Amino acid sequence: MSTAPSVRPLLSARWPPGRPERYVRVTGRIDAEQSLRRRGLGKIPCLQKPFEPALLVEAVRGIPEELWDFEDSLKPNRFETLDRTRHIVFRFVQDLRDWRTDYSRPAWESWRALIEPVLAQAVAPYGYARGVFPRVMFARMAPGGVIQPHRDNMPAALWPHKIHVPLQTNDKVGFFIEPKTWHFARGQAVEVNNLGVHAVRNDGDTDRIHLIFEYYDPDQPSWLS
Repeated sequence: MSTAPSVRPLLSARWPPGRPERYVRVTGRIDAEQSLRRRGLGKIPCLQKPFEPALLVEAVRGIPEELWDFEDSLKPNRFETLDRTRHIVFRFVQDLRDWRTDYSRPAWESWRALIEPVLAQAVAPYGYARGVFPRVMFARMAPGGVIQPHRDNMPAALWPHKIHVPLQTNDKVGFFIEPKTWHFARGQAVEVNNLGVHAVRNDGDTDRIHLIFEYYDPDQPSWLS
């Protein structure tokens, strides 16, 4: 397994304010077998060296507003904490209690040739022989946008790795993962602790667009069945 490079959190104050400091384990390794236990301890992101998903970035910039609005109106992830963040959802789960119930939505066939190479590069350090992507989507946050502090506490989120790849961002986007705020560079694959309190805000003047996906090993421990 490769060791992720160190990363320096933003120097801003804790966000949201008033939350007590607590010990958070920082790890630079991706360890599938201990993922569930480590995430319960509050794992801070695993980061890889940035890469340049140029073709995908160019295609995302060309998405018309009408398509963003249309896909967002049909999205299956209508959660109050996401506020006004818009999504184009390519893959999702039929049952929020089980990460193995994934399915593809209509837009996936049009985009998979551009997205799959980025997915493959982002997850290469995990070394899974038959990795599965149960959820794949674009998330677009407008200037001034906020994702409220929350935990992904549905059972389908308990085992897969949750990974973000920024496709468009600015230096005033803050990703809070208790107890620190981080900034993720474009093209940097980041595994976030979705089981701990996390939130996002965009204080910049441009949209923040991430490729967000989940990833797990189907050759999982028998006790998970």
